[in-house]
Amino acid sequence: MGMGSDMYRQQILDHYKNPRNYGEMEDPTFSHVGENPSCGDTIKMDVRLEDDGETIEFVSFSGDGCAISQASASMLSQKLPGTSLSELKEMDRDDIVDMLGVDISPMRIKCAVLAEKVAQDGAKIYEGEIDLDKTKTED
Repeated sequence: MGMGSDMYRQQILDHYKNPRNYGEMEDPTFSHVGENPSCGDTIKMDVRLEDDGETIEFVSFSGDGCAISQASASMLSQKLPGTSLSELKEMDRDDIVDMLGVDISPMRIKCAVLAEKVAQDGAKIYEGEIDLDKTKTED
């Protein structure tokens, strides 16, 4: 691993120790909760949409877990504003790995994608596509 991956590791640790947009939002457009039972991570994503009902205005998160899950949620909360619900729902694990900037082991990928899956399921529930109490990365 070169210096570039060290920089990304530092970025992950920084987001873990100093999470951005951490805390529960007052009056979100939608909220959803998820967990990764294999690691014990839990995340709640709160999303506020702009007046058009499609563009993400602000994202916050709360919960606890390993450095990868929490850093991913923090970084995602900064990445999503300005994107549409459609763009959110099209994101995949490669988008998250690219955002994190480091190779994620197969055992840790569920930690990395938890926030993405929670936000995506929250959007699908909001739009009436699914009915789900809690997202689990084991499913």
